[in-house]
Amino acid sequence: MTNILLKVTGLKVSYGGIQAVKGIDFEVREGELVSLIGSNGAGKTTTMKAITGILPINAGDIEYRGQSIRGQGPWDLVKQGLAMVPEGRGVFTRMSILENLQMGAYVREDAAAIEDDIDKVFGIFPRLQERAKQLAGTLSGGEQQMLAMGRALMSRPQVLLMDEPSMGLSPLMVEKIFEVVRDVSAQGVTVLLVEQNASRALSIADRGYVMDSGLITMAGDAQQLLKDPRVRAAYLGE
Repeated sequence: MTNILLKVTGLKVSYGGIQAVKGIDFEVREGELVSLIGSNGAGKTTTMKAITGILPINAGDIEYRGQSIRGQGPWDLVKQGLAMVPEGRGVFTRMSILENLQMGAYVREDAAAIEDDIDKVFGIFPRLQERAKQLAGTLSGGEQQMLAMGRALMSRPQVLLMDEPSMGLSPLMVEKIFEVVRDVSAQGVTVLLVEQNASRALSIADRGYVMDSGLITMAGDAQQLLKDPRVRAAYLGE
């Protein structure tokens, strides 16, 4: 049995006075790429913020590597190997690309390996290397998304949470981002992907969960969900 790295049990989260997450259970096993799909406002981003310690939880528990992480802050979690690429990218706009990547490694002290990892990120995203000294705020949306992903990878995460990485990007850039998500997963990083682009998210995932109005309404093998008529009708416009 593969290790369960991340386990969410009975999770309830309120956001802005509304109960956005109404008691959900799901798990992510070591080495998996799991997609959490659903329409806008389903509670996906709130769930991600609760997992990473950005929002407090009202009920339930979140376990990482068999230990409850309820109440821990984002800083502690990054040190433990849990990193997030947030919705809206959240790059440091007044810092250069290189400085953003260095910030991603702030929990590490292995200077030589950090340099190697910056080179690896530049290998994945050559466009960032060409603009290494450019301020992040002057990049296009797609380039900022690449930078946000690169910055998260700099912490050497064991679990990478990605919140709506394709939002607002051109079709060409969406292709590139999903290709990178697949490659990162293939390198052994466990990935939890929240995505409105249901067909793309499920096409690269091992398993999927469907979230609607704060609840998980369906779960299963990603390919089976992709073929399910209910999923196709609700999220793929068929």
